[in-house]
Amino acid sequence: MNDDREVIEILRQRIPSFECTKGCHDCCGPVTASAEEMRRLPVKTDAEHEAALEAYNCVHLGPYGCTVYEERPLICRLFGTTPRMACPNGCKPEQMIDENIEKLVHHFNRSTRQVLV
Repeated sequence: MNDDREVIEILRQRIPSFECTKGCHDCCGPVTASAEEMRRLPVKTDAEHEAALEAYNCVHLGPYGCTVYEERPLICRLFGTTPRMACPNGCKPEQMIDENIEKLVHHFNRSTRQVLV
């Protein structure tokens, strides 16, 4: 597992999903992502980045929620799946993430160059 693209795919498959509260974006603040994850996202202008940071939001947060939900970074997928990053509205998957998978996500994030989304 040394190709970032492969690692991301494997980790994505192992992070449980759940339904968020409609209209909520409490976890959609500025986040970082690896270069490989950034390649999957639309490029935003400096002005869009500045406006998002001013509002303390993610640049990909739209009026109806995440505009890149299917391609969102691993850190975004982790929100709500672990008690250490709990959803403020109490939403969570039926089964929380395996602690070892969570550690692998954090290890991947620490071991790759991260940039502000």
